[in-house]
Amino acid sequence: MTNNQIAYKRLGDYIREVNVRNRELKVTEPMGINIDKHFMPSVANVIGTDLSTYKLVSKNQFACNLMHVGRDEKIPMAMQTDDNPIIVSPAYFVFEVTKTDELLPEYLMMWFCRKEFDRNAWFYTDADVRGGLDKEALMDMQLPVPSIERQREIVSEYETLTRRIRLNNQMIEKLEATAQALYRKTFVANIDKQNLPDGWRMGTIGEFCKEIKSGGTPNRNCYEYWNKKDYPWLKTGEVQNNIIFDTEEYISQTGLNNSSAKLIPKGAVIMAMYGATAAQVAYLECDTTTNQACCNMICRSKKDSAFLFFHLLSNQEDIKKLANGGAQENLSQELIAQQPIILFNNDEKKQMFVPILDNLIVKYKENIKLTELQSLFLAKMGQ
Repeated sequence: MTNNQIAYKRLGDYIREVNVRNRELKVTEPMGINIDKHFMPSVANVIGTDLSTYKLVSKNQFACNLMHVGRDEKIPMAMQTDDNPIIVSPAYFVFEVTKTDELLPEYLMMWFCRKEFDRNAWFYTDADVRGGLDKEALMDMQLPVPSIERQREIVSEYETLTRRIRLNNQMIEKLEATAQALYRKTFVANIDKQNLPDGWRMGTIGEFCKEIKSGGTPNRNCYEYWNKKDYPWLKTGEVQNNIIFDTEEYISQTGLNNSSAKLIPKGAVIMAMYGATAAQVAYLECDTTTNQACCNMICRSKKDSAFLFFHLLSNQEDIKKLANGGAQENLSQELIAQQPIILFNNDEKKQMFVPILDNLIVKYKENIKLTELQSLFLAKMGQ
């Protein structure tokens, strides 16, 4: 695709606003839009709110929050793909494509997912503290509109990648469920902690691990601490019961030397100690540094790491209940180290979890590659 082959058209020539309210209260679960541009259950407290004023979004219609573009430098935009309508805040801008024989809604949503679109939208934001985007500015934005046949091809190719990611996510869920069922069968069901099998005893995570470390944050005001990508630097927001291959931020050797950050080896198990992901865990597939809100558990072998990872996943809710604090729930390195775990020398029982972990790693890695391909595909839409 090249610019001389595809004409750029004004978005407003292809869409119109939709303002249908939830008058009959047929829908009672308000939705918001996440940073990945998908609808999600709203986190707003709607007790006592008149939901009849909320806007209905039907299949192939779009909703966006024009008032929060600048916060993440992303425009919160999503397309409803299900047959059943949803409701969104009255403040949202809801619209639909009027010329579906010239512009596919699915193609338009792909365009909205481009980083370049978000960057362009951010430049249009007004002086509002929240970085609002004027409705007319959105209408005046330009997009390439190839033939409808070419749009169908583009959408089909992109959705092939999306389906593969979805299938991998389903496999990840099955692998995690298998691991937890295996853990419960082997270490929970019919296990009397007061009368354990020979060679087993109750101990603590601190005993089980080779070493437990916290991390640190180099001074944000020192440019030289952050100006080189010498070491990955992990934040708790990235710890989401997942496998870590890379991080959003990096620090320099100077930043590592002049802070309490520590280099944590590949194979370690991480638990978030506070924040939105408190008690969630991650397995490291790379050497990385972390912030101080990460509890970094270094094990003696991959078998130990695999067993610990699934042990913590299986006991996550119980550990989260131990968190305390004011504005946010807090765990501590000491509290995590004191948590009970069965200690035993039978490596075969730990080894059972290694193939499951290895398969998880493969699926996560595949999804990273597929997501990169999606990003490249979206970037080429404007070429």
